[in-house]
Amino acid sequence: MRKYRLYQVDSFARRVLAGNPAGVVSDARGLADEEMRAIARELNNSETAFILPGGDGYDVEVRFFTPVCEVPICGHATIAAHYVRAKELGLGACRVVQKTKAGILPVDIVPVSGDVSIVMTQAEPKIAAPLDAVLTERICTALGFSPCDLRPDCPVCVASTGSGKVMLGIRSDELLNSLAPDMGALRELTPLSGGSGFHVFTLHPGEEYLARGRYFNPAGGIPEDPVTGNANGPLGAYLVHFGLFQEGVTDEFRFRIVQGEAIRRAGTMDVIVSVKDGRPQLVRIAGRAVIAFSAELELE
Repeated sequence: MRKYRLYQVDSFARRVLAGNPAGVVSDARGLADEEMRAIARELNNSETAFILPGGDGYDVEVRFFTPVCEVPICGHATIAAHYVRAKELGLGACRVVQKTKAGILPVDIVPVSGDVSIVMTQAEPKIAAPLDAVLTERICTALGFSPCDLRPDCPVCVASTGSGKVMLGIRSDELLNSLAPDMGALRELTPLSGGSGFHVFTLHPGEEYLARGRYFNPAGGIPEDPVTGNANGPLGAYLVHFGLFQEGVTDEFRFRIVQGEAIRRAGTMDVIVSVKDGRPQLVRIAGRAVIAFSAELELE
């Protein structure tokens, strides 16, 4: 029998049963691709991370599976994987270079209050052209609101730091928290949008949390993701790209977000965007985590 250690980790949270749950297999050597997918389906989190040994130019490889498919990278599962690895290996302050399907990227382990925070560097930020009015209206309708509810300073477009998300800035938290999207319609619209999901957000300059959001990805088997690193990282690049809240910003734009309030899985993260000549250059996200439980899986 082959034995594997499994973890359930709540990312972007400091207490269990909050934030975004991710599965982690801390040593996935010997698992076939189909077995990884089956384990992800069994755990039934939005993503499960599988940690593999390093190689030339990187310390560790991490692969990410939803219950239905492999994805290039995942923010909260990256936080979970490196939190588990830091705990298993007793890591202090250090930088780990990870290989993912989105590229080879650094992850920093930062000691804080007897625990660690994980800082994930994401892939090159890219902002696509705004979607046309017809497609925008169809997406808004599927999400359950009118194009009139969109913020006029927030073009609807795909932003990416490794995995593209459709960005939709709306006017009110009340509307955000009342959304009940048509998941079938969103699934059909996903390939037309050019992204892998839909990030709906509100903005609150001057408050503790600049952004509140909800992320929907039914095409990837995730009707709603509680707290999404690969949506809020791109959001940071998006805000810089369109010149929002940058007064006085020279080389770094930093803010906090909260997500998951509407589904009672609230979690927070810091988003840090390196800026050059008013353009986003590099995006990092930082978050805490907590291990909810671990178990041993036996496979023939």
